[in-house]
Amino acid sequence: MAEEKYDIQAMNKTLRKYMDKGRFIHTQGVRYTSTALAMAHGIDLEKAEVAGLLHDCAKCISDSKKIKICEKNDIPVSPAERENPFLLHAKVGAYIAAEKYHVNDPEILAAIRSHTTGRPGMSVLEQIVFIADYIEPLRNKSKHLPEIRRTAFRDLDECCYMILKDMLLYLNSRSAQIDPTSSEAFHFYEEVHEERRD
Repeated sequence: MAEEKYDIQAMNKTLRKYMDKGRFIHTQGVRYTSTALAMAHGIDLEKAEVAGLLHDCAKCISDSKKIKICEKNDIPVSPAERENPFLLHAKVGAYIAAEKYHVNDPEILAAIRSHTTGRPGMSVLEQIVFIADYIEPLRNKSKHLPEIRRTAFRDLDECCYMILKDMLLYLNSRSAQIDPTSSEAFHFYEEVHEERRD
């Protein structure tokens, strides 16, 4: 049996101190869903569990502090992020995962960084955490969730397409600002979807 690289229980204990109850419960859902998806798609379980556990490690930091952390550590802030600083929790989360939780695996850090907006051409681990954040058991906002959940265990590319389409439709319906990275990700996975249909 391979030796674990990370003390996941210690991470979990620390994380609990920095999160409100609802966020911590959501985090456990993403942690276990990420691990289940890793089993289904044949990738490293520990990496998926750590990425799922830490994906929101910066979520409960105030918006002003997120911006300060970015400025202090040369983390680029897009115009969309400056206008909606809550979006920065993914980038700041990757920074905190490295600094506070001593995660130096670039795959895990990338999965944390892209879990909110997605991005074109995500790795399997990135896709898993992006999807797990959307489908974990307590999520219930999308009427398409049953189909999206089934697809997650069969086809990650198609599932990313479905989630991004859902996200953009929801944001458009509320006239909310859309992060350009999410639009780029949607067009990338839409192309994959169309190519398969053809």
